Amino acid sequence: QVQLVESGGGSVQAGGSLRLSCVASGPVASINHMAWYRQALGKQRELVARVTYAGTTNYADSVKDRFTVSRDNTRNTVYLEMKSLKPEDTAVYYCNADLKYRDGGNIITPFGGLWGQGTQVTVSS
Repeated sequence: QVQLVESGGGSVQAGGSLRLSCVASGPVASINHMAWYRQALGKQRELVARVTYAGTTNYADSVKDRFTVSRDNTRNTVYLEMKSLKPEDTAVYYCNADLKYRDGGNIITPFGGLWGQGTQVTVSS
């Protein structure tokens, strides 16, 4: 069974830092882009940052110059380094991967990518 497992969330004060990790485990065949989304209470899920296989990145305007997304293709892992955190960054952060995985003799591509279970980030003022 292929799954995305996030770690690194927690509670910090404003101005602090956190580093999130997300690893794709199981019979992964290939991974295209990997991304971080977040969903604050009562709000829609939004894209935070995305990184392609080649390392091209893009960010939401609200996190530019504060967050850095990176990946280790040898470990099927994506990271999100978050600095200068603000209370408005408080949310559940989800990892998403546009991947293919093996299922017996078949290659499966989950529609919309595969999602992790989410990790809570809480920033207090």
